[in-house]
Amino acid sequence: MTSGPLLYARSRRAPAAAGALLASAALLGAAAAADGAADPRLGVLAVAVAVAAAAPGLGGQDAALDRTAAIRWAPLRAAHVLLIAAAVALVLLAAQAAGRDPVTAAFLARDAAGLTGLAALGAVVFGAEHAWAPVVGWPAVTFFAPPDPGGVAGWLLAPPEAGAAAWTAGALLAAGTTVYAVAGPRR
Repeated sequence: MTSGPLLYARSRRAPAAAGALLASAALLGAAAAADGAADPRLGVLAVAVAVAAAAPGLGGQDAALDRTAAIRWAPLRAAHVLLIAAAVALVLLAAQAAGRDPVTAAFLARDAAGLTGLAALGAVVFGAEHAWAPVVGWPAVTFFAPPDPGGVAGWLLAPPEAGAAAWTAGALLAAGTTVYAVAGPRR
């Protein structure tokens, strides 16, 4: 017999997301150990891959069937988003600690929070199967756009002490969690 949380995790593709997170962590750890230098783009890329892999799990196999269940979805959806952000930040932080000059915990936590908020917003706007698009799109633009280390648009690569970047990531997480918890993924 399958319990409720296990069934929920399976329906949200948690095993595949966990596998992608571990693969991303292994690559980040190997790269950090290889040269020891802290390249923030590598950390951003690892976070984006892990969050993008978890993003399709923000919707179930059948959104209409999910909506018929007698479950209070808002707290469950909010917890799901926050769990993704926490898991990505903690696993990647542990993995990149092998480097001599790793990216800071604040940097990884900020980027994991902001990109997870983008994934939740993507699930509401585009549907869960395309929720990865803003998670991949924002870093792609940031990598090739002119540097904006302290600004809102360049929050992903800004130094951890940049206040505007932290506020931007926090706003994205808060908005994504709230909107996704209330509305759920687009059908």
